[in-house]
Amino acid sequence: MAIWSRRQISSSSNFGLPGPPGLGFGGSSGSSSPTYFQRQTSLPANTIIRFVPQQTAWIVERMGKFNRILDPGLAILMPVIDRIAYVQSLKESAIEIPSQSAITADNVTLELDGVLYTRVFDAYKASYGVEDAEYAIGQLAQTTMRSEIGQLTLDHVLKERANLNSNITQAINEAAQEWGVVCLRYEIRDIHAPEGVVAAMHRQVTAERSKRAEILESEGQRQSAINIAEGRKQSVILASEALKAEQINTASGEAEAILLKATATARGIDAVAESIQKGASDAQSAISLSVAEKYVEAFGKLAKEGTAVVVPGNVGDMGGMIASAMAVYGKVSEGQKKVLQTRTIEAGSSTTENSGTTGSADARDAVLESFEKTARSRK
Repeated sequence: MAIWSRRQISSSSNFGLPGPPGLGFGGSSGSSSPTYFQRQTSLPANTIIRFVPQQTAWIVERMGKFNRILDPGLAILMPVIDRIAYVQSLKESAIEIPSQSAITADNVTLELDGVLYTRVFDAYKASYGVEDAEYAIGQLAQTTMRSEIGQLTLDHVLKERANLNSNITQAINEAAQEWGVVCLRYEIRDIHAPEGVVAAMHRQVTAERSKRAEILESEGQRQSAINIAEGRKQSVILASEALKAEQINTASGEAEAILLKATATARGIDAVAESIQKGASDAQSAISLSVAEKYVEAFGKLAKEGTAVVVPGNVGDMGGMIASAMAVYGKVSEGQKKVLQTRTIEAGSSTTENSGTTGSADARDAVLESFEKTARSRK
């Protein structure tokens, strides 16, 4: 923020023919005119005709009293009675805030410096509202910074630099409104803490990171153990469910097989019964022969499977054995015989009884012949 006051006016005055610098309309030829790109060190002289640079405000006093503010462009001044008292730059400017000490809420002394960005929005207030606006704003920024840092701890100062900058800017704007200057932003450049505090902060960071590493490692081990246990649980559950399904399938298959066998047996019994019913006495003889053959075959298996054989006492009496086998069959089919006898009595046919007796005798002869063949083959 460039501000020039009438205290910086040089003692030499020029009353020659007015004209812009460098055009030869007036003024001493030996005096050097400053350019608009350089910070001027003295106020411009009244040469009647002046050109005001862009983004610059010139304060004109007439006979020591404020008269007007010259806008950028051509300006005509009254000789002798008009004087350019102040020159205000309307551009944004940066003010360096020197390093200063500040004590935090936890009694830590910090060294801070910053940069303040300001701009003049009212040239009249900036000229007559304060003696030196740049110096006043710099001092205000320093005191405000100390006040704001005194309310925060060291950790909050390091974490909340953005909020701290915003609070300092707001406090400066509240006081600088009467000076015609607005604070656009404030930036803290460097924060220097004592060496002991810095070393303690480094140790704290190291300890914090070690703590985080141990916590993460323990969490990883815990999660790994949970995952392993969960996997074992799921495997046991799946194995038990598989075994259950297998047992259910096996039982279902066995039940179905038993049911099929029972159905087949029932059908076979029905077929045998139907055959017996149709064959009458001839069927009874065939059944007697089949039972006798199985009886003899069972004794033959006893001799093959073991060294000790349990046989009836009348082995030599082959007729007795056949008679025993027929007696077994007779007991098994006693009910069927009663049914046949009932039918025979109702029919009253004696011929059927004789043929049944003949068939039984033929069955006995066939069984005896089969047994003798078996005995001869063993010899």
